[in-house]
Amino acid sequence: MNIHKILAPAGLAILLTGLTSEIFLNNMPTEQKHVVSDTLYEDLTEAQKRSPKYAAAALEVTDGLKATLFAAEPMVTNPTNIDVDHLGRVWVCEAYNYRPAINGNPTKNEGDRILILEDSNADGKADKSMLFYQGKEINSPLGIWVMGNRVVVSQSPFVWLFTDVDHDGKADKKEIIFEGIGGEQHDHGMHAFTFGPDGKFYFNFGNAGGQLLDGNGKPVTGQDNQPIDFGRYKQGMVFRCDQDFKNIEVLGNNFRNNYEVAVDSYGTMWQSDNDDDGNRGVRINYVMQYGNYGYTDELTGAGWRANRTNMEDSIPFRHWHLNDPGVVPNLLQTGSGSPTGMIVYEGTLLPQFRDQMIHCEAGHNVVRSYPTKKSGAGYTATISNIVDGKRDQWFRPSDVCVAPDGSLIVSDWYDPGVGGHQAADQSRGRLFRIAPAGVSYRTPETDLTTASGAVNGLQSPNISVRYHAWNALLKMADKALPEVRKLFSSHENPRMRARALGSFLY
Repeated sequence: MNIHKILAPAGLAILLTGLTSEIFLNNMPTEQKHVVSDTLYEDLTEAQKRSPKYAAAALEVTDGLKATLFAAEPMVTNPTNIDVDHLGRVWVCEAYNYRPAINGNPTKNEGDRILILEDSNADGKADKSMLFYQGKEINSPLGIWVMGNRVVVSQSPFVWLFTDVDHDGKADKKEIIFEGIGGEQHDHGMHAFTFGPDGKFYFNFGNAGGQLLDGNGKPVTGQDNQPIDFGRYKQGMVFRCDQDFKNIEVLGNNFRNNYEVAVDSYGTMWQSDNDDDGNRGVRINYVMQYGNYGYTDELTGAGWRANRTNMEDSIPFRHWHLNDPGVVPNLLQTGSGSPTGMIVYEGTLLPQFRDQMIHCEAGHNVVRSYPTKKSGAGYTATISNIVDGKRDQWFRPSDVCVAPDGSLIVSDWYDPGVGGHQAADQSRGRLFRIAPAGVSYRTPETDLTTASGAVNGLQSPNISVRYHAWNALLKMADKALPEVRKLFSSHENPRMRARALGSFLY
């Protein structure tokens, strides 16, 4: 007897392939849905597997944590990059209009969207969506950084600054901060900005960036007063600048497609870098300031395939010129993949990942952490999976951020592929929240009008809260010093002491 058949009273046989699983999942306690067995999940139909209804059930999450669906289509589609603001709202860059000339997909004439998603009842699901901006000039953006009512959107060849003048959740003003960065929609161009403990902004671009021009089309100069371009530097670069986007420094160069730089409380920089596809050379870098990272020959610019003295004995190492004098060693080589967004987790809600890089690897359908250990002048690292989407290989994590409560928000491009000039699905996209089961999504209140409140905000796991707190302390100047000194002298966590030091040194 086929166990997937039953006889109805009328004697009709009803096929239940997939339905058995659906009934089971629908009646399963919510806290258990993230541990559905492989067998049960595989019984779902392809249509069911693609449905947001089973999106969280497809993910295997490390012990002690749970993945819940924060938002999905039609609320959001094709998310490339996200940020979580000081209020716990999730800002999303969408890329519906990705590479239509190559993949032949339809486009929206009104352009791509920047969305604000809000969970107003603390149930861990977005129930409000606001359109911050949509315009034809927003064309597959790859980075977003939210500073209260000002928002930086990275979209090669431009970096845009939007301002919500009247604080109604909609952009009223837009201006170009940088331009001339790579070609339109180039995946190897400008990526996201972030905030460092020194009060400066950090950002990067890949090996198609080429140069930095200001909003008037004039070359931007670096710390040596020379134009920032491929004549002075090579390939992908990492930058630091003041909050007015002036005083640009090049902090590292000669990467291929360094997707997003993450900065910890000591000011240490970390990022991933994608290899020439198919050469198993994807890497994670500790970014030593002013280092050369070896994608091409430092002197001649020759590619890694060119014959040379002391040539490395395997392609993954040869790929980065690792035997060349002066090339900074890789922290970790992860092989194949399509690395995307990264953060450093310094919260307390997920203690097993505290002080670790957390990284999205879209090519392998996984969100990972990289625990590090000191080693000489650098570090060594290992890999630990947090979220594994191998059961649904459309799971393509594109970015990860830390919310003010310490939970993770992960964006999912959700597609059979990982970009690379192609998009097989334009109608789907998801956001997930990663947290211990039963922990509601609540944003702690922060009073930035007092020195003690601002110092408390400086200790937030969320970068946007820290940005506001840092600037509040700067405005208070000497009045804030007693509270800042107290944090520096008495906190048991050296990273919090480092934040205090950064706030009053600058």
